[in-house]
Amino acid sequence: MPTFDRRNRRDLDQLVEEYTTTSNINRRQFLQRATAAGLSISAAAALLEACGGGGSTGVNSGGSPVAVTSIDALTEWSGNELDAFNTISAMFKTKTGISVKNETTRDLLTVLTNRVRANNPPDVAGMPSVTLFQQLAMQGKLLQLDSFLGSVYQQDYAPAWQQFASVNSHIYAVLPKANSKGTIWYSPKQFQANGYTVPTDWNGLIALSNKIAGQGKFPWSLGVESSGSSGWPGADWIDQIFINLNGPDMYDKWYKHQIPWTDASVKNAFQMFGQIANGNHYINGGVQYILSTNFKDASYLPFDTPPKAYMFYLGDFTAGFITAQFPNLKAGTDYDFFPFPTINSQFAGADTGGADIFSAFKDNTGTRQFMQFMASAEAQAVWVKGQVGSSVNKSLDLNLYPNPVARRSAMQLTTASSFRIGADDLMPTAMENAFWAGVLNYIQHPSQLDSILSGLETTAMQTYTS
Repeated sequence: MPTFDRRNRRDLDQLVEEYTTTSNINRRQFLQRATAAGLSISAAAALLEACGGGGSTGVNSGGSPVAVTSIDALTEWSGNELDAFNTISAMFKTKTGISVKNETTRDLLTVLTNRVRANNPPDVAGMPSVTLFQQLAMQGKLLQLDSFLGSVYQQDYAPAWQQFASVNSHIYAVLPKANSKGTIWYSPKQFQANGYTVPTDWNGLIALSNKIAGQGKFPWSLGVESSGSSGWPGADWIDQIFINLNGPDMYDKWYKHQIPWTDASVKNAFQMFGQIANGNHYINGGVQYILSTNFKDASYLPFDTPPKAYMFYLGDFTAGFITAQFPNLKAGTDYDFFPFPTINSQFAGADTGGADIFSAFKDNTGTRQFMQFMASAEAQAVWVKGQVGSSVNKSLDLNLYPNPVARRSAMQLTTASSFRIGADDLMPTAMENAFWAGVLNYIQHPSQLDSILSGLETTAMQTYTS
């Protein structure tokens, strides 16, 4: 029997979406593909059952909720994340007298679908993926939160996050924490010493890169090595470029394969990434360094003494790499980030990254009050104080963040004009792997881009219809 790999969730998400929105596959084919992705027969059957029921209006939250003294939660959090959730649950019990009994599992998808199939879902649960969250909402499995959380979202959350937590214009989730990938890391001290100005648009970024290169220095550090996942740091570049160039609607069409990989929007994003990866005297060490260097090691170069590069792009988690390697650096002075530059002013402020999704299946006093509490600045402060993520609640006191860099990262999230999960993380696993391989190939052979994109389109035709 196949072994379930958490990376196979994207294959399962694609399967769920295809089954519930098209007539391309029957029940037997669904079960075959689900077991091939690593689910047991019983788990595959549970997932099929979960895909088949319900309407599109969601669990009704308009009547009087049932009074309860405890609720059960299902999550996959562990370590510091679990500690934070347990703290929130204890605070909630002190406030309301309602206990939260949490079950944590590393196989959230299987456990959750089994419970949904048995008509015994948890009161509240973390969602293993965006796609599954959206499908459960459309199937009427999740509690609509509009009646008791709508005003909170209007007041405390930017429109991008209201949209992210909604399906068909109804709110179905709270967002405990998030992270941004719209961050370019640099040393303010080195920029000041060399007379460099932080760019705000793509042309300015290229002009600064050319200026640094013209001085015989290297503007960029870039490493895409990551063992069996090599290439994903380059894919993150392309994801971020794509949404800033083409906007969130085209971004959605891209990862869903509603436009071909040979489309000009995709080609342009690759080529703009190529301006950096293959820029003249841009990368210290050139192509071989990019391909052979781990992304974490590459993040160190702008902060070496003397600096071996001046800029490095990757998500806000990069701050952890920098401070672990250089514990004496001061945030905001020795290291900082600037927002990913505007490419198309129409989509300024668009961002990619990740976010945790937390939903309710049952309508009772416990779930209503707990979802309200989870969305509040008071509860979200626990995640921030535990340094396990940023909050997208605008009412949270920014002074709770440990330093000005973390505060600015949180502000970037709360003010994002639009937000999407990294496109490769939303693609089926086979497509994601091909994308990463295509990035590696493009870095080595930029003149072969048309052929690379044609190959990716061939993979997509096979992956999204098989």
